[in-house]
Parts: sequence; structure tokens; C-alpha cells
Amino acid sequence: MRLTPSELQVLIARLTGVADEMGAVLRRAAFSPNIKERADCSAAVFDRHGRALAQAAHIPVHLGSMPASVRAVIEDLASGGDVPGLGPGEHAVVNDPFRGGTHLNDITVVTPVWDRGELLGWVANRAHHADVGGAAPGSMPADATDIAEEGLRIPPTRYDDALRAQLLAASRTPEERSGDLDAQLGANVVGARRAAGLLRAPTDEVLDHGERLARAAIAGLPDGEWTAEDRLDSTGPGGPPATIRCTVRVHGDTIGFDFTGTDPQCHGNVNAVEAVCVSAVAYVVRSLLGSDLPTSAGVLRPVAVVAPAGTIVAARHPAAVGAGNVEVSQRIVDVVTLALAGVPGLAVPAASQGTMNNLLVGGPGLVGGSGGHDGRGAWVYYETIGGGQGGRPPRPGAPDAAPRPGMSGVHTHMTNTRNTPVEALERAYPLRVLRYRLRRNSGGVGAASGGEGIERDLLVLEDVTVSLITERRRSQPWGLAGGGPGAVGENWLLPGGDEGRAVRLGDKCTLELAAGDVLRMLTPGGGGWGRT
Repeated sequence: MRLTPSELQVLIARLTGVADEMGAVLRRAAFSPNIKERADCSAAVFDRHGRALAQAAHIPVHLGSMPASVRAVIEDLASGGDVPGLGPGEHAVVNDPFRGGTHLNDITVVTPVWDRGELLGWVANRAHHADVGGAAPGSMPADATDIAEEGLRIPPTRYDDALRAQLLAASRTPEERSGDLDAQLGANVVGARRAAGLLRAPTDEVLDHGERLARAAIAGLPDGEWTAEDRLDSTGPGGPPATIRCTVRVHGDTIGFDFTGTDPQCHGNVNAVEAVCVSAVAYVVRSLLGSDLPTSAGVLRPVAVVAPAGTIVAARHPAAVGAGNVEVSQRIVDVVTLALAGVPGLAVPAASQGTMNNLLVGGPGLVGGSGGHDGRGAWVYYETIGGGQGGRPPRPGAPDAAPRPGMSGVHTHMTNTRNTPVEALERAYPLRVLRYRLRRNSGGVGAASGGEGIERDLLVLEDVTVSLITERRRSQPWGLAGGGPGAVGENWLLPGGDEGRAVRLGDKCTLELAAGDVLRMLTPGGGGWGRT
């Protein structure tokens, strides 16, 4: 059976709609503000071989790496041949970064799609759980040197009551984990039911369509080789900087991204696994080479990624990887974008803030509560904070188009999450937001100025442990085409809220705060594009 062009577009739209609905179910049923409000979750639909057919517009770092998790489930839970061991109504769970995961907080649930005794495909969703154990609340201790310090690592495993009990026992917040896990299972139940009616269609055509569009976009570029490098400010508390290097090679309708020359994996937690590197490359390809490129695996057929094993873009066990997923992924985007800026005729923006500004706060809880906290015991809060987007060149092909300023106070590139509403934050945790505004004059100057970062003061109402995993506190987000760099970010502790005793904090640290202390974060601005 062959599909007409209109039938193909309808099928792609319906498959994407399944992923969208899965994401909506997951968010509405989740317990934690991180998933319900900040939307730190993703969903996708796969064929029976684990090839991505459609993804919702969720988190880039989740979606590009999720196919590796699905393949790992197929490899480990097969009962022989092409017949998987997971039957109708069963699920698999995996968060192992060395088997397609990102970092341990991101738990992926994979579910087979069966119909009338035949395996048709898979649905999967990934959600960031605020705590899965480890040495510090939030499971991303800044000083981790081994993945064992970051929490519970789950290889592809059939979901059952024993696995659930193990996961809840490992977390400081088992009630919240229980609710979020149930939301993930429910989302996949809905997704499998919806996808069953679609996956009998010739889905190979979906993949072939993505490949044709990608090859056409690449063929429009000149053949050549372009190299760039960028740096990470540190590899952990007090650690040295690290360099990421990428060479882009275009030949005909194929493109390669070679990270040879990147620094070896480090002693700290600033290590990304290969799946994260591939995610970042896939994001840049879809962002810069064509807005019409779909989210199927076919788009990556003409794309080659060389990530040398044992480097900070393809770390090996037992490296700590908590910051690799959130910070190294951002720098990979920066260096790949900078390399592509050398390609004649390709419209490339200046650097965005280049960090997710990760904040993790956890406390033991207070009996009777404190200022609205309901006294449920231990709690953990996680969020990322927005900053400045890089200034943007004129839209290609648009008549009389002008450069466009970067957006201010937004999540950029690999995060794509939402702001956690102050009301939701303060209702759920013993925290108060004292100040929350744009950071004036933090964007780089240019014909299109960089977007502005954010200033936020957070008051803690009880003794807590805080971890900060941030970047661009030393190196500035670069400008392009003569534009200026964005301002670096800053982290500050105000003991007792006293401005006169303010202490500047490192880019990555875990520390204890007392009730009444204030944590101030100033996030980076984006680089400017073009000369003023």
C-alpha cells in the first residue's frame, strides 16, 4: 500500500497527535510541579523496530535520546527473534544513561503497542523525577565523581511491584514519585490505545519522507568543512574548564559532526553520554537546516555523528553525568551552531544563554508546616531558570527582513521547559520568591540585541540543602556578525537576607542554607547579532 502526499501528511499529524495527547495526560496526572507546571517531560511514538515516527514538541534533550532507550528495551527484553518479551498491558522502565538515558532523574517508560496478537510498535515517555536518591536532594550533587552518587540506576527492566517499591524506597519523596510514575504509566496506556489504530499503515513512508526532506536541505549547502570549539567553565566545584570541539563536513546530501579533539571525560559530573550528544546534534539540524523537518528517525539517516568514547560528549561508566545532560548538551549546541555559522548562506543566530541554570532545593520538612508548607515530611524542588536568547539574523528569503532581537527570560535550546509559576512554587514548598524580573542590559549589543537574563531572589523558610549546576558564569555567550557577547551569570548567597553579607557562589556547588537565607541568581543574557 502506498500513501498519497495528503494521506502521508494526515498520518504524520495523527501520530504526532498521539504523542501530544500522551504529554497532556502525563502533565495533568503528575504530582510534582516540575512535571505538572514546568512540563519537564516528553512523549513519542515508535515503529516495531524502535525507530521514532513522531514526537511531540517537548524537551529536545529527551526526544533525541529516547530512541536509544527504546532500542535498549527491545534488546534486553526480547524473548527471541523479533518477538518482544513484553506482552499487552506490560511496561518497561529505564533511566540508565549508558543504555540510552540522559541522567538518572529522567525515567523513561516504554510500552509495546499490540493489536489482535501482533506487535505494531512502541510508545514511550520520559519525565524528570525530582529525586531518585543519591548523595544530595535532587540527585545531582555538584561534587559527584561517580554515577553511584547520583541515585538509583535502572537498566531496561520489566515494570512490576518490586521495581516500583525499589524506586520509591530510593527516593526522598516517595509519595511524589508514586504519583509521577503513575502518570507516566497512564500516559502510555492512552498512547498505546491511540497508536494501535494507526501503526498498521505503511510507516516506512513516514521515515522515507523525513529522509527526503533532510537530504534536500543538506544538498542546498555548499560542500566543505568547518570547525569550532567552545568551553565549559568548569568540570565541577573548583574543577578546570573543558573544551568541546566539533568539525562539520558537508558532502552532497550528507552531513557529519565530528567531535574528535574534545576533552576526555572528567572527574566531576560534567559528562554527557553519547545519546545526549546525538540529541543536541539532531536539535541543531532541525533548527537550522529547515523548519519543515519532521521529528522522525528518517531525518537522521543522512547525518553522521562521531563522538569518541571516553570524552565529555560520550562518557563511559562509571562517570557521573548529572550535569552532562543539562549543561554539556547546551554547550554542544553552542559549538555546533558556531561551526555552522561558517557555512555560506546559512542563517545562524548568536549564542543563547548556554545554560539551564539548574536549581535543586531539598529539606527534611517541618511538622505542622511552615508558611503554607503542609508538613508532609521531606521535600525536593527542582527547576531550571530562563535567560537570554541570542540575537537572530533576518529570516532567509523574507523580503526586506531585518535582524530580530533575542527573546528575554526564556528557556533556550535543549531545555524548552516552562516557568514554574510563583504561586505553584510557594504553595508546594517552604520557599518565597522575593524578586523576579528581567536583568536589564544583560543582552549583547548588536543590530539584533541579545535577550535579557533573569534576576531572582529566593527566600528559604527552613534549613535546606541547595545544589546549583550552572554555566556561563565565566565565559560569555558569544555574539555573531559583529554583535557583542551577553553578560555572564552570577550566583549569590545573602545570609539572613543581608545584602551587606552577600557571598558570591561558584557555578557548581552544594551547600547548606539556614531558614531566612536568600539565594540570588542572575542568569546570562544572549549574544548580539550584527553590528550596530
